[in-house]
Amino acid sequence: MAASIGNRNSSNAIAKFWQKNAQNWALPIIGILGFLAVWQLLSSIGLVKLPGPWNIMLEKSTRNLLLYPFFDRGGTDKGLFWQTLASFERVAKGYSLAAVVGIGVGILVGTNAVIDKALDPLFQFLRTVPPLAWVPIALAALRQNEPAALFVIFITAVWPILLNTAVGVKQIPQDYRNVSRVLQLSRQKYFFKILIPSALPYIFTGLRISIGLAWLAIIAAEIIMSGIVGIGFFIWNAYTNDKVGEVILALVYIGAVGLILDRAIGWLQNVILPEEQK
Repeated sequence: MAASIGNRNSSNAIAKFWQKNAQNWALPIIGILGFLAVWQLLSSIGLVKLPGPWNIMLEKSTRNLLLYPFFDRGGTDKGLFWQTLASFERVAKGYSLAAVVGIGVGILVGTNAVIDKALDPLFQFLRTVPPLAWVPIALAALRQNEPAALFVIFITAVWPILLNTAVGVKQIPQDYRNVSRVLQLSRQKYFFKILIPSALPYIFTGLRISIGLAWLAIIAAEIIMSGIVGIGFFIWNAYTNDKVGEVILALVYIGAVGLILDRAIGWLQNVILPEEQK
């Protein structure tokens, strides 16, 4: 009797969960399946020269990469899990450095009008340089692939964080500044009680934009930098060997990781920000 009641409660809980989240799950699944069906149709009738999803699944090399993502034969001959992990580790290092520098310099620029006027033209000039353009400069200056890749990630990701942080600091209401003066708050208390909480929404906007740019930058950098483990070099190597199916499978990995990174920053933002600032 108790077991049947427990099963019934579980079934009710699953049914309620599905009713609540059906659209959140069903509609994206329908959209993805529809996209794959149209892609397969266009490929079958010859309007798209790329192989269709079904054809890709039938390719032995692509199927092996999908079923065995953890193989490691040494050198750059590794499964897609290890290729993606290597790229993710580079992004984590470069992005972390960009976050520290971007937030720190952004606060400095936002609180000092003289420094802001002096550096703003330089920032606006540097932030418009595409990631690929930094690759030869980084290689020429650092002489090694790994530090050059980290530099490309850093120089690409730092600008949205820096500029959004500066804007957030400048947007602190004047009333808050006046209250801090009346209460004679110390610089430390003003920093942690007023400045950082007020600028947090802008900081997280910069962080969320930058994580996507950092992921894009490492893929571009790895395509140029030969002989390193990473999803970008894997794509270029597959393309040069005319393995289009492997390229498309790697793109799926790239998109999935990019989506996860964006959602992770969004989740962190919801956890840290007060309800009235969301």
